[in-house]
Formats: sequence, C-alpha cells, structure tokens
Amino acid sequence: MTFRRDVDATLLLITATLTCIGVVMVYSSSAIMAAERFNDGFYFLKRQLAYALTGCLLMIGAAYFKYQNWRKIAVFSLLASIVLLSLVFIPGLGVRVGGAMRWLRLPGLTLQPAELVKLALVLYLAHSLTRKKEKVRSLSKGYLPYMVVLGLLLGMLLKQPDLGSAMIIAGVALAMLIVAGVRWLYILPTILMTLPVLYFLVMQVDYRRRRIMAFLDPWDDPFDTGFQIIQSLVAFGKGGVLGQGLGIGEQKLFYLPEAHTDFIFSVIGEELGLIGVLVVAALFLLLVLCGIRVALLCQDPFGRNLAFGLSLLLGLEAFVNLAVCMGLLPTKGLALPFISYGGTSLVVSLVAVGILLNISHSVGSQT
Repeated sequence: MTFRRDVDATLLLITATLTCIGVVMVYSSSAIMAAERFNDGFYFLKRQLAYALTGCLLMIGAAYFKYQNWRKIAVFSLLASIVLLSLVFIPGLGVRVGGAMRWLRLPGLTLQPAELVKLALVLYLAHSLTRKKEKVRSLSKGYLPYMVVLGLLLGMLLKQPDLGSAMIIAGVALAMLIVAGVRWLYILPTILMTLPVLYFLVMQVDYRRRRIMAFLDPWDDPFDTGFQIIQSLVAFGKGGVLGQGLGIGEQKLFYLPEAHTDFIFSVIGEELGLIGVLVVAALFLLLVLCGIRVALLCQDPFGRNLAFGLSLLLGLEAFVNLAVCMGLLPTKGLALPFISYGGTSLVVSLVAVGILLNISHSVGSQT
C-alpha cells in the first residue's frame, strides 16, 4: 500500500486531527487537576500520548492487515471479549470506580472490556450476516440467534452497570441487522417490547431516575444531580463564539466533573468557543461520511457490512457524547472517540479506522 496512491488521505487526516485535538485538550483539561492529585501536571498527558502512539501503531498494522482475514477470528474475538467482560466481576481483577465494575486490571495495564466488545460485535455481525445471506430474513435461523447474543452482552453490561455502552451496542447491532435485510416485522416488536424494560431499568434505579429528572430540569437540584449538566452548559456559555482561549477555561478547575473524559467536549466549548465546537462536530460528521462512502463503494458484502458497522459505531458514540455535554440527552458515561482520556477507547477507535483504511484501499484496488 503506497501512501500517495492507495491510502484514504481524507480519512487519515481527519483521524490524525481528532487525535491531536484529543492530546491537546486532555492536557488542557487535566493539568491542574493532575498537579493537585499526583504532583505531576503531565500525568494524564504522558499516558494519553502513550495510548495515542500505541493506537497509531495498531492502526497502521490494521491498515496493512487484509480486512478479509478478520472473518477468520471474528467469532473468537467475540468469545474472547465476552470472557474479558466477565472477568470484571472477579474480585482483584475488576476495578470498581464510582459504583461501577467496568475496568479490568491486568499486569501492566487497565482496560475497559466494553470497548473491546463493541469492536468484536461489529466484526462478528459483519461476518455472520455475510455468511447467512438471505437466511437473515428468517426468524429462527436469522433474527433470534442474534438476539440471544445481543441479550447476553447487554445483560453483562447492565450488570456492571454500563447502560450507555449497552445502548450503543444495541443501536449499532439493530442498524446492522436492518441494513443486512432483517425484516422490520421482527425489529419493531423487539423495540416495543424493550421499551417497558428500559423504563424499568431507568425509573426503578435511583441514580438513573435522578439523572432523568436532572435532564428534564437540572436547576431543580443544581448542587447534586443537575450539577454536571449545569456546569457543562456554563462552560459553553462562557466560551461564546471564539472561546476564552486554549488553557484559560475555568470550568475544568474542579467545577466540571470528569473534565478530561466524559465532558471534555464542554472544555472545548469554553476554551475554543462555538468555532471549536463546530470544527469538532464537522470532523466527526466527515469521518462517518467517509466510512459510509467506503461501505457503499465496497463490492464485498463482508467489507460493506464491516465498514458500515465501524462507521456507525464511531459516529453514534460521538453523537451521544456531544448531545450529553450540550444537555440534549441524559448524562451517560461515554467517552468521546479519539478525544477523551482513556487508553482502551482511543486504541479501539484507531484500530477501527485502520480497518476502514484497509477496506478503502481494497475499494481503490477494485476501481
């Protein structure tokens, strides 16, 4: 693969820009807090740079790894990710943060298995939907087996609990099934039956119910459940059109919780203003459009399904994070791809782009 002729330069440039923005904003949003907690203002920056370097190397590897070979390990990758997901419940291996068991401590690293599950599920669905072809329209041979797999994953994620990742996985899976030709006659009843369950999961759990109430009226409890979204909106308001300037934002100074992770987009809004917000949103939109373009041009059904699934995964995660920060959705603990601090999310996102680059290269070779 030669750079000038075969690499999707637009997709690569967008990814590099988002990753660089992420490194800069992680430092800007975390330096003071890191100095306070760890006596090292570069604590999170150094780790994010290491994650970015690792992710870029794996992205390059994925870009040169023929995407068809992912079919050979699709089922194994899903099984392996399920095993990792189950290990978080083992005392000593699972790490509890804020009441949730979402992280796994292994020798030399800590990872979030839910991020690996997202990628593995897309690989598995792309492989299985391609193999079954017209059988996906069958209820017993096509639709129900996927619901069993999806139900298992959602159950494990909700046990952690991680409702945000569960909803992302469910959304991506249903979209891939619809595009592959699964009948709406099966999809719609499933959605309708899920709504009461979703209502129960939200309204019968105190902290989730309070989040919904805070989403509807954050000022009703401004110092507790509404605090995060209020501080996020204040950050956007302070930023105005041009922003207060890189590194000058005030909301990250122990006002905005999780400023370097879940709410890093709010820091962008305060320091880089409306222009920075629009640039980041536009980059994500272009990223998704590039991925969908690759899917539409790919003549191989597996490559088409895989490109669509990966594009939707990155786009949906970005959309949910941006919407949460702007108060358009209830608060969810989801990272902003490429930008939020976090090794597993960044590495998985870069690997996903690497796979898209290989599919794009294959499309270019066909034409």
